[in-house]
Amino acid sequence: MPEPEGSTMNEILRTDGIIRTFHSGRETVHALKSVTIDVEQGKLTLLKGRSGSGKTTLMNLLGALDRPNAGQIWFKDRDIATASEVIRNEMRRKNIGFIFQSVALISMMSAYENVEFGLRVAGIKSKERRQRAEECLALVGLAKRMHHRPQEMSGGEQQRVAIARAIAHRPDIVFADEPTAELDSHMGLQVMRLFKTLVEKEGLTVVITTHDPSMFEIADHAYTLEDGEIVDERKG
Repeated sequence: MPEPEGSTMNEILRTDGIIRTFHSGRETVHALKSVTIDVEQGKLTLLKGRSGSGKTTLMNLLGALDRPNAGQIWFKDRDIATASEVIRNEMRRKNIGFIFQSVALISMMSAYENVEFGLRVAGIKSKERRQRAEECLALVGLAKRMHHRPQEMSGGEQQRVAIARAIAHRPDIVFADEPTAELDSHMGLQVMRLFKTLVEKEGLTVVITTHDPSMFEIADHAYTLEDGEIVDERKG
């Protein structure tokens, strides 16, 4: 399959003129209007904008959770906008990691069990699951807290467990939707620095949505959305 026009060797993800509309009663809401972006491999990319700007809609499209009405989304050499649901489900299971604002941890499981369960879903063998779960929790600074349940941990620690779970199956790319929105500024900065460390030391590719302008400082590439359009692009 040929590479999309304008692609570069270090791109892992690229959109070309994607449009997403929703219907609300008789009205048509234009959530995204011909959006074209590039996500470089091994970099931290921000999608910044106010609530309703389209950043979460864009992330859902990039992560194969939704489809555009028009345009292309290239993940490596495949247009995932037109791929079958079987292929998209397999991609989400093996190639993509997700971190949600609410962390979505299983309350009756310890930090270790939450990460190990994610690996089980991904089809990882038992011996490797244990080793990898412990390795990832140590990587996010929770080696001594891995047997604690979410309710016994701070908000920042819970977000670190969610990060460990998202990276455990060694995805090609990780998406984080407002990961610091429910944290205070100090804890939020610690979590963002952790993302930056994982990008620099582990070679992860991370895409984060945020409304916090201070996050620009740690990003390699940042796009600002407003009313469904890219209005600013910056490279660190």
